[in-house]
Amino acid sequence: MTISRDQFIVWIKDFAGMIAENKEYLTGLDSAIGDADHGINMNRGFQAVLAKLPAFENQDIGSIAKNIGMVLISTVGGASGPLYGTLFMQIGKETAGKLELTLNDWTSALDSAVNGVMMRGKANLGDKTMLDSLIPALNTLKDCSANGTSLADALSASEKAAEQGMLSTTPLVAKKGRASYLGERSVGTQDPGATSSYFLLKTAARALSKPT
Repeated sequence: MTISRDQFIVWIKDFAGMIAENKEYLTGLDSAIGDADHGINMNRGFQAVLAKLPAFENQDIGSIAKNIGMVLISTVGGASGPLYGTLFMQIGKETAGKLELTLNDWTSALDSAVNGVMMRGKANLGDKTMLDSLIPALNTLKDCSANGTSLADALSASEKAAEQGMLSTTPLVAKKGRASYLGERSVGTQDPGATSSYFLLKTAARALSKPT
């Protein structure tokens, strides 16, 4: 079983829809520990992606991802634009020329994406950021890939790991971004970036394992 270009496009559309549905929720989380704009900014970016998607959706997966990254960098405000832009640019770099992806391909793409986000944000696991969802999901994918797990089961397992990572941010003290200025007062709020990253993996688990 592989991930087709059509499935990849469905994933992007599904993620954009989930962001739109949850923009107030994400902004609410961000209002407690950030600039109160994460949901608004993410929705603006992915609505722009949807508007421009028809112009490049017939390209290879790598080119589609690279174009998405460029749109996000140019339209999303705050830290989210550079971080999510980097994520998709790195996926694009890793999947250049491909029209379908194996589990190993997807794992390598996410590995490159996570490393790019780590370098751009100068953050790591436990800093109360989007990486708290992404890194557990990636580690789970690596384990599944090594163990010969099916693509569908691996995607489902990575979703669950991302969810647990997201939930783990609530008791953490923020160490990066505007939230870090709050110190101990950042404890008790789920990180908005980790939440949107969980949505990314949740929609991936659904779209990338479902035949189009």
